[in-house]
Amino acid sequence: MNRPPAAVLEQVQQALLALGDPGPIVATQPLGGGCIHAALCLNTQKGPYFLKYNPHPKPYMFSAEARGLALLRDTHTVRVPEVLAVADATPNQPAYLLLEWIETEPVAGRFRPEILGEQLAQMHQTGISPRTPPAYGLDHDNYIGSNPQSNDWDEDWVHFFAERRLRPQVELARNQGFLSPKRLKRLEALMENLVDWLKGVKRQPALLHGDLWGGNIMIGTGGAPVLIDPAVYYSDREAELAFTELFGGFSAGFYQAYQAVYPLEAGYRERRDLYNLYHLLNHLNMFGESYGYPVDSILAHYVP
Repeated sequence: MNRPPAAVLEQVQQALLALGDPGPIVATQPLGGGCIHAALCLNTQKGPYFLKYNPHPKPYMFSAEARGLALLRDTHTVRVPEVLAVADATPNQPAYLLLEWIETEPVAGRFRPEILGEQLAQMHQTGISPRTPPAYGLDHDNYIGSNPQSNDWDEDWVHFFAERRLRPQVELARNQGFLSPKRLKRLEALMENLVDWLKGVKRQPALLHGDLWGGNIMIGTGGAPVLIDPAVYYSDREAELAFTELFGGFSAGFYQAYQAVYPLEAGYRERRDLYNLYHLLNHLNMFGESYGYPVDSILAHYVP
């Protein structure tokens, strides 16, 4: 998908015209890094734009991403690209997402993780659930990677995490043949007794990026962070911090800055791996048994 379909370029040209850019599109350059969609830099005489497209995406995948970016942007904390236009796929039209172009820092070492720590803490404080009483979830479903993410509202965090996060991944893993009897038995026992490990914590629903790892952070000019590819929902913020530690983690400065603004509750370390079980199951479902060992290691810790 290096060359964008003519139907996409035609729709994007119309979107740009509505935005005050009459074009024409003078150049397109494929970009690397994505494993689900094609991406490119699109140039007009006014400047560059970022375009993502896919002829056969999962249903409403691009519109869900656009809504997630808008929610993050509305917190006025961490920078995210502005959504300029979006369209889901039709029989005659590939899906696409047009975003502002973000100029990035050419030297990766200039990234300032403490800025991200401060801004993420502020986002978790200000991005509060719109429901009354407060609830966990979102008003629409979206995706975590290429797998569906169910977001039905729930006022009970432990129930939400068990039934909207762990159970769908368990069922998907069962259907794909990734669950041995022992693994399945441990997962069922963990979900049944989840409250034993998650009770007694003061929490409120906070807006999460939802898929926050190094690959979804761009380094803007001056080293400031820019977040992309969200999987947003209102959650216990510990789930976000836990995932930042799963694949190598961020620097100490990031965590120190976060804690200075919004300290974590006591016992977070003991709960962290429970939250990461969700992402490890998702990776098991997307990439296979190479993620079985870390899943089993967490299960063995909580369910001997």
